[in-house]
Amino acid sequence: MNNVVQMDDHQQRLITAGSWIARMDRGLSTAEEELLQEWMHAHPKNAEVVLSMTRNWDEMDEMSRLAKLFPEHSAEPKSQRRLAWVTAAATVAVVMAVATLLPSVRSVVGSGETTLVALHADTYETTVGGHSTVTLSDGTIVVLNTNSRLLVSYSDRARVLSLERGEIHVEVAEDVSRPLSVIADNRILQAVGTAFSVQITHEQQIELVVTEGQVVVGIQASGDQASDAPPILVQSSANTIAAGEEIVLGTAVETAMAVSAEDIEVKLSWREGRLIFRGESLEAALTEVERYTTVRFVFLEQDLKTREVTGRFRAGDVDGLLIALRTNFNIAYERSEDGRILLSSL
Repeated sequence: MNNVVQMDDHQQRLITAGSWIARMDRGLSTAEEELLQEWMHAHPKNAEVVLSMTRNWDEMDEMSRLAKLFPEHSAEPKSQRRLAWVTAAATVAVVMAVATLLPSVRSVVGSGETTLVALHADTYETTVGGHSTVTLSDGTIVVLNTNSRLLVSYSDRARVLSLERGEIHVEVAEDVSRPLSVIADNRILQAVGTAFSVQITHEQQIELVVTEGQVVVGIQASGDQASDAPPILVQSSANTIAAGEEIVLGTAVETAMAVSAEDIEVKLSWREGRLIFRGESLEAALTEVERYTTVRFVFLEQDLKTREVTGRFRAGDVDGLLIALRTNFNIAYERSEDGRILLSSL
């Protein structure tokens, strides 16, 4: 059963607000207070929903905490408070309705450029061409590329991100007591406070690029362990990848290699919705383009595959790419009845 649903901004706001109130009840850390304050400032309706729900539940301790975090909303006339009770009641009813109709919802679908605050949701998925930025409860920021699926599991002892498909870039919030682990296939990539990208390629290899700090690479140990414990990591021979290095796991030779700042820009250009090519073969370039669209390219002439392509393109903009191929590379195209794009020389 598919438990991934598309939620609109209002539904997401209600669920996020309710999650924050539940967290306030058990006590917020300094980092969480900062995240809550940022979220309430991000949109006027965020603060309104939290304050309304808190008043309705008559949580005076929470109101006191909110007054410190968001003082401009802490005092209102009694007439407005009476209205807030009515609004909050409707808000709670909507939340209860969502919980009743969607009891298994623990996911957010990202298609297009969106920013989400992750609290109880633990599954994130983007469609083909989708692109989402997720801020996790500890402040870790994850950017999901096209057609990606990520499972998030946090406990008091561990932070685990399981990448099932696609590509992510992670900026890890430092927490020495809880190293963050990314699991892809049976490989573990573990960091404390760093930034790196992980991609599961179409050959089912794991490509790791470290942009800040260090990442320890290993294999997930077999055997039982506590569900809330950090994954047991069996280190490989080349187990520490430093900033400015990359490694491809699942190849015959798994060796870390230096990567230039320019190459890193190319590899991570997808975060800005762009694709940068610097002399790649047309075949390789179009294979990358196909990740962001359902269109498929067919070479009518085999020698076209080796043509070198240089330029910047918007991810998913097939029409713009085709115009550039015709104008700059003398490559003609036509669309077949089944939707494929047939390429030939002009």
